[in-house]
Amino acid sequence: MINKLVSEIKKKNAPIVVGLDPMLNYVPKHIQEKAFAEYGETLEGAAEAIWQFNKAIVDATYDLIPAVKPQIAMYEQFGIPGLVSYKKTIDYCKEKGLVVIGDIKRGDIGSTSTAYAVGHLGKVQVGSKFYAGFDEDFATVNPYLGSDGVKPFIDVCKEEKKGIFVLVKTSNPSSGEFQDKEVDGKPLYELVGEMVAKWGEDCMGDDYSYVGCVVGATYPEMGKVLRKLMPKTYILVPGYGAQGGTAKDLKPYFNEDGLGAIVNSSRGIIAAYRQEAYSKFGEENFADASREAVINMKNDINSIF
Repeated sequence: MINKLVSEIKKKNAPIVVGLDPMLNYVPKHIQEKAFAEYGETLEGAAEAIWQFNKAIVDATYDLIPAVKPQIAMYEQFGIPGLVSYKKTIDYCKEKGLVVIGDIKRGDIGSTSTAYAVGHLGKVQVGSKFYAGFDEDFATVNPYLGSDGVKPFIDVCKEEKKGIFVLVKTSNPSSGEFQDKEVDGKPLYELVGEMVAKWGEDCMGDDYSYVGCVVGATYPEMGKVLRKLMPKTYILVPGYGAQGGTAKDLKPYFNEDGLGAIVNSSRGIIAAYRQEAYSKFGEENFADASREAVINMKNDINSIF
């Protein structure tokens, strides 16, 4: 799957991933009203509105982008109907040829970690049959519990030829409370980066490992250090745009060939119609605004090479 991701990035000349993180207030009124007319102001109605919103954005952008990253919490808040919408979104994106990164940030141990890995990336046995649960292509993983929490995911990835992105240095302002603390003379995030590189050594695609990592765009100096530490690791970079990361901040995350990183934007794209720069589209044409925001992001990032 890492080979497919790299191939799609090259083909579309777009090292970007669209975060499908829909809060209900991002969904235009006309879509909400239609969903509520059918299902009422219920969890089912909210889930339907989010699904239709996602579908429109995917239809408007899939030819420009290599991947999407739905954040599961935005769906879980609507209970089981929300998770049904999450699964419908995954399946639809895969039908459109997109690589799907499930932003689930799971981190547990033993059989629990295995169950998370199987549910999101693998297949579960039911009697004599096997079924894929959510069936994402990649998942995000929290390594705080150590190798016990990560290795079950790696085992499933080896079976299924899929991948993970391990949290190394996150983009939020308080990440340094733990991640920047020195351990044996190094910040903790560097030690995690070293482990990611080690875990990835026997999980190689053609050029990159399918054990990737997450490093926020808001910390380019740290990104530079981590890029050198993990030359064969693909870096998923959140924090561009709405969280303050700029294109010039991104260069350290990439290798000299322009590969090695994929940059996420969520509300900067899916809620673009609410920004002054895209107000000409109006609420009705929200998906067209998202398309233009993708084109602008693509041009912005490619301008650094």
